Amino acid sequence: MFNPLIKKYADVLVNYSTKVSKGDLVIIYARGYEAQPLIKEIYKACLLNEANPIVRTSMDELAETFIKFANDEQLSYIDEMSKLEVEKADVMIFIGAPNNVKNMANADPKKLAKRSKATHPILSRRLERSANNQMRWVIADYPTNALAQEASMSLEEYSEFLINSCYLDLDNPVKKWEEIDKEQKRIAEILNKTSKIRFVGERTDVTFSTAGRKWLPCSGNMNFPDGEIFTSPVEDSANGTIYFDFPQNYHGSCAKEVFIELKDGKVVEAKAEFGNEFLQSMLNTDQGAKFVGEIAIGTNERIQNVTGNILFDEKIGGSIHVAFGASYPEAGGKNQSGLHWDMIKNMKNSGKIYADDKLIYENGKFII
Repeated sequence: MFNPLIKKYADVLVNYSTKVSKGDLVIIYARGYEAQPLIKEIYKACLLNEANPIVRTSMDELAETFIKFANDEQLSYIDEMSKLEVEKADVMIFIGAPNNVKNMANADPKKLAKRSKATHPILSRRLERSANNQMRWVIADYPTNALAQEASMSLEEYSEFLINSCYLDLDNPVKKWEEIDKEQKRIAEILNKTSKIRFVGERTDVTFSTAGRKWLPCSGNMNFPDGEIFTSPVEDSANGTIYFDFPQNYHGSCAKEVFIELKDGKVVEAKAEFGNEFLQSMLNTDQGAKFVGEIAIGTNERIQNVTGNILFDEKIGGSIHVAFGASYPEAGGKNQSGLHWDMIKNMKNSGKIYADDKLIYENGKFII
């Protein structure tokens, strides 16, 4: 049932999300082989826009092999081609189509942390160029059996879920995303007039300063599907506790029932009932990993349950997420790290958000 919509999917990614235009150098990164139909349509759409597309493919198995066999010198090495691409590309389109989402589940967390630290300059430069309007990028997925299994769905069910989450079932999905963008900009404008945000919920009471920072709406430009409003809080401002009731997935591994205490911006206590060793290793990736790089509110009402895929899970309508590690320059963030781990919390059960001590959100809904 997905095949008839592939062209529409590609058109949205090329013409709406990244606005590919004449002369653009477009690098299309494909993880896995199953996305070939979508990659072909994206490539074709870029050519029709008189751009210059290049396709880069990778296999899940290579990442597993690399972490398993690479020595410290190899873990720290960044090839010159990757550096050149992040400097020269006008557009980057990332398509995920994994055939195994657990291939890194047993990888050495210390080696993962070392690799994340090494690749940080590439991520940082991409975010910097994006913030300066020098490059556009988008991350999207193609439905595979691996993603469907992780979400406890059949492939057909997962394909339908992806289609609905992206509003690709509508005759004009771009119009819908433009409507979402308008509403999220309205809320962002209100939040940008405030300087303190407070999350309250189960085992949770945490505050952040957002003074001088910018709240940004997300409506299909860098992630697809999308649906969140985010900012990067003042680096030393986070104080309080937060309990993440959803499973927290990262690089194929998982931590469950995560409890975090923050003081003056930094994690001073962290524990998970499951995956605690992995949690500790990731939070010790580098000096910036224990600081908050992002706080966000999920707004996609077509996504309601955790699927194990952060591209979808962080957008769950009625949720918040807090990312530990790298912040976003476009929001005013200054924290740097090789880590950016979005941890998600359900806010539908008595969750509240206050802005400058005014209640603005309750039980998963804005009330402003």
